[in-house]
Order: sequence, then C-alpha cells, then structure tokens
Amino acid sequence: MMAAISASQHGHEVILLEKMEMLGKKLLITGKGRCNITSSLGMEDFIKNTPGNGKFLYSCYKNFTNQDIIEFLRKQNLEVKEERGNRIFPVTDKSQDVLNCFIKKLKELKIEIKYNTEVQKILTVKANNEIQITGVKTNNGKIEADKIILATGGKSYPLTGSTGDGYKLAKELGHNIQELKPSLVPLEAYEKETCKKLQGLSLKNVSIKLVDEKIKKSIYEDFGEMLFTHFGVSGPIILSGSAHLVRYKNLSNIVLHIDLKPALSENKLDERIIRDFSEAKNKQFKNSLDKLLPQKIIPIIIEKSGICPDKKVNEITKEERKKLIEILKNFEIKIKGFRPIEEAIITSGGVSVKEINPKTMQSKKIKGLYFAGEIIDVDAYTGGFNLQIAYSTGYTAGMLQED
Repeated sequence: MMAAISASQHGHEVILLEKMEMLGKKLLITGKGRCNITSSLGMEDFIKNTPGNGKFLYSCYKNFTNQDIIEFLRKQNLEVKEERGNRIFPVTDKSQDVLNCFIKKLKELKIEIKYNTEVQKILTVKANNEIQITGVKTNNGKIEADKIILATGGKSYPLTGSTGDGYKLAKELGHNIQELKPSLVPLEAYEKETCKKLQGLSLKNVSIKLVDEKIKKSIYEDFGEMLFTHFGVSGPIILSGSAHLVRYKNLSNIVLHIDLKPALSENKLDERIIRDFSEAKNKQFKNSLDKLLPQKIIPIIIEKSGICPDKKVNEITKEERKKLIEILKNFEIKIKGFRPIEEAIITSGGVSVKEINPKTMQSKKIKGLYFAGEIIDVDAYTGGFNLQIAYSTGYTAGMLQED
C-alpha cells in the first residue's frame, strides 16, 4: 500500500494487485489487533534493532522516517500515542483505523486496485544486453507495466495472503533467496508436560536469559512479559529472544532461565518468604505461597523444590528455603526449537540484499524490478520496527528511481 501511494505521488500510473479479497489483512493482526505502528526511537536505533541486515536500510530510513508515518496518519485524522518500550499505537487502539488511513489515501490518489488477483509470472524481455520488465501474468490475464514493485510479504501467517509467492517469483528471475526461517516466533520446550500444566499463565515483570549451557554463554536477556503455552513459551520477551536464536546455529544446548522475582535479591526474597511463612506458620507448605506466586505455578514450584507439600511451614529448614529461592530466581526450561514459520510474526531470510540497490530498492539483475518489505532479507525485533521497514522500503521503492 505504501509503495503504491509513493509511486502515485511520484507521478506514476499505478495498479495495485491484491491476492486477497481485501487489503491489509496482515496489518490488522499486528500488535494484537492494535497495530504497533512504529517506535519513537531515533532512526539510528532502528538499525540497532534490526539484527537482519539493518545497515542495508540506512537510505530507506532517511527517505521515510517514523515521524513521516506519524504525520501521514495525522493528515488522515488519526492521532497516535506512546506506550511502554517506545511503542507507538493509534489512540483508538484499532489497527483497522490505521488500515483505513491507507485505503483512504489510495482512493484519494485514484489508484486502481485489483482484488483476488494472483501474479503467476513476471514478464520480461531482453534488450540492449539487459533484462527489462514488461508486465505480469495473473489469474485474471496479463497486465503490461514497465516497472514492478514486489511487496508480497514473507511466509508467516499464510491466511493473510503471505504464502511465499514473492520468493518464487524473484527466484524465477534469477534472484538468490536466503534461507527462510521463522522469527519473532514462540519457542517449543522439551518440558512439554510442565508447560502444558502452566498453559495460559502470563508472567509479567519477569526477567529471562537464553543461555547456551555447553559454552555457558548468555545469548539474550530481557525483562517484561511472557506466556506459557501447551508446547512451550511465548509472549513479547520470548518473541524478541527468538530473533536472536534464529541466527544461532545450534539450539540443542539452549536453556531458558526465568527469574520470577527479579526485583528482589536472594536475601530480600528470603526475608519475604520468612515473613510469609511467619504469617502462615500452621499452614502446610502447599498453602503458603499464594501471596508470592500465581496459583497455577505453585504446584510446579513445590515439585521442583523437593519440599514435601504437606510439611508445616514452621518446619521448613534454611536449606529447603535456599532451594526454593534458587528455583524462584532460576526457573529453567530447556528449549527444543521454533514453532513453524506459519506461526511466526515475521520471516527471517528472503531476497539477498546484495542483489538490491539499497538507495532505490531496484533489483541489480532486472531493470524495472523493485522490492519492498518482508520479501527482502531484513528483519527486526518486536516493537514497531518491522512495520517501519515496510513503510520505509515501500516508500523508497515507490520513488521508482533508476540506478
């Protein structure tokens, strides 16, 4: 949508081909349906938050910044607000309102949109020793064009239309596709039974570490919210962690360490437990942790501590307390791998950045072919950065500059 708007604003006649029956299906599900539009950080920080070829986006980020998308929405009468972690959302908390701004602009520019139109082949001709674009073959016939922007998305969330078609089209034209992997994706655990018992439990204000136990190396640390699922773990800090793991060769030694009480040192936590125990001295151990922990996790903590659940709290030894603190400060889950790419928020991998001019987004192999968004081998952490990549590359590709 941004590529079409930009191309029209730069004086071109534009046809937008949409495979689905409506525009922006993927935009609607971003930010849990609220649309985390962008981040309020400086553009240099966007590069730092893009582990997948961030520097390639330098020119695009200059052409269209986070302030530009905010201004674009304001001109369509949609105000934004800032939330925790520099995240920018529409004041209405509805991704539909963001989508409406794009649709309104497309209509205003009188851009022709063809729905339920699937591109089957990109048509080219060889002239003057170079391959040039001549149009596309679709399920509804041929369309002539001297320039094409491929903005088909990645391979995640196929129900929104991003089924990886763009990679196939680019490959047919001689482009190299870097291996496609899920990123910003939930993680599967070996302790499936434990996770299943905790399914649906959301932990807020916990800190995590993803550690390669073989070499005792911490790969990722974060603080925030996570969620237990029937297969393992998910939630914002887990998804961000997956963007690090996707670049890590060996997952067999990865262990997730969760500090359930990061605000308390071991001594302070011990004092807190002693206090709780003194208030419930005649209670059994299994009934004494309600103030400290969510109900759902208590049986698991008791099991891991090795303390008899029926033991009276005034009989619990210092050593047993020490073991309990160890578990609360270091709850371990062994990671098995990623959930399928269909469940990922974004796709890592795609059209090689070496084959795209970063200043124009034009293919270095095919004259008149441009790329935008997730189809390119660029990906970022969660927090509005991936949507900004879409706007910035879309806008730059839409300028349709010649190299």
